[in-house]
Parts: sequence; C-alpha cells; structure tokens
Amino acid sequence: MALTKSRMQMKYEKEVRENLMKERGLANINLVPRVQKIVLNVGVGEGKDNPKTLQAAVKTLTTITGQQALVTTARKSISNFKIRDGMKIGCMVTLRGHLMWHFLDKLVSVVLPRVRDFQGVSVRNFDGRGNYNLGLKDQMVFPEINFDEIEFIKGMQICIVTSAPDNVEAAYLLSQLGMPFNDFDTVAKVA
Repeated sequence: MALTKSRMQMKYEKEVRENLMKERGLANINLVPRVQKIVLNVGVGEGKDNPKTLQAAVKTLTTITGQQALVTTARKSISNFKIRDGMKIGCMVTLRGHLMWHFLDKLVSVVLPRVRDFQGVSVRNFDGRGNYNLGLKDQMVFPEINFDEIEFIKGMQICIVTSAPDNVEAAYLLSQLGMPFNDFDTVAKVA
C-alpha cells in the first residue's frame, strides 16, 4: 500500500520551502526550517482514581491521531496531589512523517475553525527554540469524535516541533503553512 502525501506536505515541498528561501535569504535548502514532529499530550489527573477516564483518553487520542497512544506515568511523588511515583496520569502520541503532515493539515484547515469563538492562535506560544505549543480545551472539535461515545471531556496540549533556530523562523514557517495567527505583526517582538 503506497502512502499518499497530504496537501500540507505537497504545499511545503512545492511552495513554502522556496518562499522561505527567498524571503529569509537562505542559501542552502537544508537551512530551511521544517516541521520535525508533533506531540499530543492529554493529562488525566483523575485517572489515578478512575481507570475508565484514562482508557477513554487513550481511545480518544488514538482515534484522533490514527496512532496508538502511550500511557504516561508520574516521574515523582507529589503529596499535595496524592500522586505516587509510577502512577498512570496521562497519555501521549508523537507523530512523525505522513501522519504528522495529515494531522497538521487537519488541525489548520478543519479543527481550529471549529473552535468556538475562534479569533486565531497567539504568536506568543513559542518556547524560544522554534517550537509552538497550543492548548485545546475540548476534544469535540475533531471530526473523528462521536459525541454520543464521549463520557469525559478532556483538553489536550499540542506541541509542534520545528527545526527552526528561533521563534521568528518558526513563526514564518507555520504562517506559510496556514496557521491562523491573530497577532502575526508582533512576531519580531517575540524573538
């Protein structure tokens, strides 16, 4: 079975890479920033008391991404939250390759416009190393989710890891790929 390239990947290879080389004055095609991976994380704090919550989060994340979710455990004990070292407290998925491009295409063109009162995403969510973090309060915005099957509404953290050396390069890359920034004119101030 041959894997087909997503629209986003073809757009990057045909348009975005060349535009970034011209706009940013890059001499080598290998210097052009690219998306390396996308990490999705769902924290399920109440999973320590109710294992069904954790199973539902794993099932939902697997349905959304098309890849089996990994259950994460606590690294250390925190007595205030009644968490012990090794307790199952969440799940995560790391997407690379064609699954990453398909998910990014779906995120930009389908999911973000379905968010209630969507005004765009902030350019201030970069971490200083060219990675973009985005939080969603509700998994119901994904088209794969069946409303009748959802028992627990959980949010998720999405981290888009790029090869860009700084926030400005990463912001230009993601804006060329269609990320709807609401304050892109302030990208130089974020650096």
